[in-house]
Amino acid sequence: MGKRLSENLSSLYIGAANRLKPRKSRRKIIAYVESYDDVSFWRTVLGEYEDETRYFEVMLPSKTSLAKGKKTVLMNELGARLGQNMIACVDSDYDYLLQGATQTSHYIINNRYVFHTYAYAIENYQCYAEALHEVCVMATLNDHPLIDFAAFMRMYSRIAYPLFVWSVWFYRKHNLSEFSLLHFCSYVQLEKVDVFYPERSLEHMERKVKRKLRELEHRHPKELEEIEALKVEFTRLGVNEENVYMFIQGHHIMDRVVMKLLVPVCNVLRHEREEEIKALAEHDVQFHNELTSYRHRQLGVEIVLRKHTGYKLSPLYKKLEADIERFLNQI
Repeated sequence: MGKRLSENLSSLYIGAANRLKPRKSRRKIIAYVESYDDVSFWRTVLGEYEDETRYFEVMLPSKTSLAKGKKTVLMNELGARLGQNMIACVDSDYDYLLQGATQTSHYIINNRYVFHTYAYAIENYQCYAEALHEVCVMATLNDHPLIDFAAFMRMYSRIAYPLFVWSVWFYRKHNLSEFSLLHFCSYVQLEKVDVFYPERSLEHMERKVKRKLRELEHRHPKELEEIEALKVEFTRLGVNEENVYMFIQGHHIMDRVVMKLLVPVCNVLRHEREEEIKALAEHDVQFHNELTSYRHRQLGVEIVLRKHTGYKLSPLYKKLEADIERFLNQI
């Protein structure tokens, strides 16, 4: 009896262990991505489409070296490697907006096995304005809305938009010596943000942008018609005055705009909560215990910003989803 019970338990254990292993019958689709951070983002994207018939393995572009980046990912096309079982997932950078003006842009927007973010990079998704309040709540455990982040980023975009159009125009003309991407970003960064008067940082940025616009318009009067035509093209591509922050360099938007905004906001929210604890505590021991508990439950705002998935509501994310669904329906 004991031996039979032992054999039954062993059989159950082996069966359970087998069920924990990846199902070999499912089709594996390899997804090459640019860097470590991209692995998590694209796992989130592609994981939504795993089922009984397929799964994705998200990996860096090389198993033989530490080489990373967009060019390394796209090199996997050599030998017709990209296809139904192997895809590339990359940041759009300016390549989506260049609409085939460069070899890389042409390849990315025309190859059905290459998926791109539409937004400049994954950081732009992480900075999706409609999700920023939730980021602050997760970081501080305080739901007090100090700033309308969506309205703030719309205002930021309206100010940056005309200079952004010039930036892409210079990029298309391969003239980066006169107005480089780095140069553009220096005009659309925020200085110190006052939580109670956030518009002041935007006003300061607007003055810089307008000065540069006047200079460019004075130096390139014959190109103003091309600039207006580019704005029309941008509208067709889904770029407008209110969402252009999604198409500006991702690290810049995260480090020089959104984090400049979120850090002081979260500092105020934490201070509010700590003052509330102090006011409600009946004695010092309770105050210190509650304060310690609250501080242990807080999260770093940058960590939350990089890990949340509120960007799934973004219209650009919906376009990315549509591309993936189209690919899966055809294989």
